[in-house]
Amino acid sequence: MIPGIIEHYLTFDGKNSRDFGVWISGGGTFNAPARDLSMVQVPGRNGDLTFDNGRWNNITVTYPAFITRGFRWNIEAFREFICSRIGYKRLEDTYHPDEFRLAVYRSGLEVTTTPRNLAGRFNIAFDCKPQRFLKVGEMPQRFTASGKIYNPTLNAAKPLIRAYGIGTVTVGGVSVRITAANQYTDIDCDLMDAFKGTTNCNNNIVLTNGEFPTIPAGESDIAFSGFSAVEITPRWWRL
Repeated sequence: MIPGIIEHYLTFDGKNSRDFGVWISGGGTFNAPARDLSMVQVPGRNGDLTFDNGRWNNITVTYPAFITRGFRWNIEAFREFICSRIGYKRLEDTYHPDEFRLAVYRSGLEVTTTPRNLAGRFNIAFDCKPQRFLKVGEMPQRFTASGKIYNPTLNAAKPLIRAYGIGTVTVGGVSVRITAANQYTDIDCDLMDAFKGTTNCNNNIVLTNGEFPTIPAGESDIAFSGFSAVEITPRWWRL
């Protein structure tokens, strides 16, 4: 590390880049993903018709990276680690300490070294899901009676709902009825799945509106009956 010049780092799949002597620059972390739109050209009509597919595309997040000490050992250890990760993993950096992403590493490494290979620089490029998840959104909010929840972002969140017992819960105006339960049922509104641990519970739920709940921007009502308590892990996110 060069004091006062390179002071930021990332954590990927629980491993800190500082463990490999790797420091980063974060200019590539401030970009936004593209909206998934279908464009249709109509003969005789100016302009394109646009159809919103209701989703955002993945985004490439690139960190210029540096190793300034113990280069040969550090780059070999880092290369082995980063190239061995498979699938989406949690990605954090010190430029956005209140956020994390889900990222895949698949870009390889191209390293430029100084004379005698004493130091080197390279890019670390991740293929990321479009969401910047807020760490505060990982904290479950427990309700023992009906109440309200506030989404601090402009994006509808897809929560994880844990309901204790049998009953009906309404989140953001959308209701789910649970007809049978062993202590509690988890309803994952992102995966559109109901379970307890490894037990599938989809046959025990009824989606009264035919859809899983989301939490829109701003304040929403949380209402339920029959349950002893409901816990909501909101999963707030921003672009």
